Amino acid sequence: MSIYPRNILRLCLIVLIQVLILDNITLRWWAEPNNFPIFVPMVYPLFLLLLPFETTVPVLLILGFISGIIVDTFMNTAGIHAFAAVFIAYLRTNVLTALLPKNLSEYPNQSPSVKNMGWMPFLVYSSFLILIHHTLFFALELWSLENIGYLSLKIVASTATSLVFVIIYLLLFTRQVSVRNNN
Repeated sequence: MSIYPRNILRLCLIVLIQVLILDNITLRWWAEPNNFPIFVPMVYPLFLLLLPFETTVPVLLILGFISGIIVDTFMNTAGIHAFAAVFIAYLRTNVLTALLPKNLSEYPNQSPSVKNMGWMPFLVYSSFLILIHHTLFFALELWSLENIGYLSLKIVASTATSLVFVIIYLLLFTRQVSVRNNN
């Protein structure tokens, strides 16, 4: 399958998972203020994280806005998802450049993945950008630093649960590399 239809299909699948399943999950440790759930898993940023290496920053920004505004439409969040998605789309190329041993142009027709990067670099890459995304999203959503402990707990807990769902997604929807014995 060509790269464009594959990414459009991936966006649709991830948004459906986000809107139909994850937005209906409320995981709580205790009764918290304002009845906000502590754990809010968000996997739609994974769409931006899995785009090909050679995707330019302007295209990333447009796709970040589109994916964020789609989720905003379903979740009625007035552009907060779009802002957070555009911001991580802007940072994505710099984070990849810092993590990868080669220049991004040396990965033609490839996407960031466990297969191309290895588990640890991919988890560092995805956890950093998801942490930034969640920090922006929840800071704008709550719009107050009055209860910084609650905000910090919500960011960390949501990032951790989102990463668990990202790993589950990767295990379910990516091809695993098979190691052949050459004996």
